[in-house]
Amino acid sequence: MGFTLLNEAGKMNDPITLGWEEWVSLPTLGLPAMRAKIDTGARTSALHATEIEPFGSAKQPKVRFTVHPIPGREDLIIPCSATVIDRRDVTSSNGETELRYVIETSIIVGETSWPIEVTLTDRRGMASHMLLGRQALNESVSVNPSERFCQPQLSYEIYHSATMRREMPNRALRIAVLSREDNYSTRRLVEEGEKRGHTVEVIDTTRCYMAINALSPEVHYDGARLPRFDAVIPRIGASVTPYGTAVIRQFETVGTFCVNGSQGITASRDKLHAHQLMARHKIGMPNTAFAASPKDTGSLISLVGTAPLIVKLLESTQGKGVVMAETKKAAESVISAFRGLKANFLVQDFVKEAAGEDVRCLVIGGKVVASIKRTAAAGEFRSNLHQGGSASKVKITKEERETAIKAAKAFGLGMAGVDLLRSETGPKVLEVNSSPGLEGVEKTSQKNVAELIYEHIEARVRPEPVRKRKTTL
Repeated sequence: MGFTLLNEAGKMNDPITLGWEEWVSLPTLGLPAMRAKIDTGARTSALHATEIEPFGSAKQPKVRFTVHPIPGREDLIIPCSATVIDRRDVTSSNGETELRYVIETSIIVGETSWPIEVTLTDRRGMASHMLLGRQALNESVSVNPSERFCQPQLSYEIYHSATMRREMPNRALRIAVLSREDNYSTRRLVEEGEKRGHTVEVIDTTRCYMAINALSPEVHYDGARLPRFDAVIPRIGASVTPYGTAVIRQFETVGTFCVNGSQGITASRDKLHAHQLMARHKIGMPNTAFAASPKDTGSLISLVGTAPLIVKLLESTQGKGVVMAETKKAAESVISAFRGLKANFLVQDFVKEAAGEDVRCLVIGGKVVASIKRTAAAGEFRSNLHQGGSASKVKITKEERETAIKAAKAFGLGMAGVDLLRSETGPKVLEVNSSPGLEGVEKTSQKNVAELIYEHIEARVRPEPVRKRKTTL
């Protein structure tokens, strides 16, 4: 492979001399400092890699792997990914032949940079975690086998620096979208993830099953163990909440980053639990009451206020199972009917001044990234888009923004749709949705919400700088 030596400004550089060992940097892989053995007796270059896993399409195959850049430091792991340019049989010095993935990456030695091909293999136990063979060298590079570190030296201390995380390249990720539906939200998550170079797989939650044990917990799907995912985006339907959250708990057990955790989803789906959680965090909401005994109907209504009142099933979603009682007598009738069905429900004050409107704030990673106003259809009090409501752009206040962020944080949700009512006494949280639909908010706000979700994931799954500890460098 021919190449040109370039300096950091992209200009041709003078020939360089290497010793038998040099400090090198592989910036496109996120490896700012490694010691490499220069071995002109070897044809092929090699990088110590573990957990090597192919992914991507047949037309553009990629490979994911992890690197331990410091020999003897198994606790420092750098996840990497690259495009596969070849698979090649390589015979090692002990005569063993191995079929290896071949990738291309840029290498920097001193102030000089050039592209090299490197094979991926497990070099555990080797003194050098990288080998630079003669294929990566040409007439512009000379090697002095009796010297080492002819070029400027680097330091492993960079792996402890706060800038390490910020400067890591965006590596390709394997992401699972837990969804049973082929709807707009699922399609957008797949589309945007693949556009960013990730591999996105849609997993039907109910077809997952789990091996639960202390040493090797696993998630299986359609007869096979699922591969290691970097992140999971839960889109759990209300009808499968118990099983769906059990699957998410299993992913949490194996160490996968879940955009929304099992506890937050469980709390958001139980309306009683959700309101108790918001009350604990002093989040404004409509006056709410709950009781089990039919003898308490009168007291239940008086706790909330005067008619009209809202009677809401605990399992209600998208506005279904929500009834407005115009009078006290109507409220008593609705409550009696719900109790006859042995249904669990809440009674809430009706915020008249909201006038059939609410504000949906989409919170991702602790920030409100988009907001829309939803208005109920004529003759309807529910503003849900699934109930015929309409949506429009809206500018929210500082108090509304802070309330939405506080609500998402109370539930521990990385992504949440927080529904607010504008009342005379400030914003009131109606609901915190752990699987908010993307269609209405994207089309109305003109924000690429799916892209923002992936930015949140990418920021969370990059490796953190490791704690500094005493080590021999």
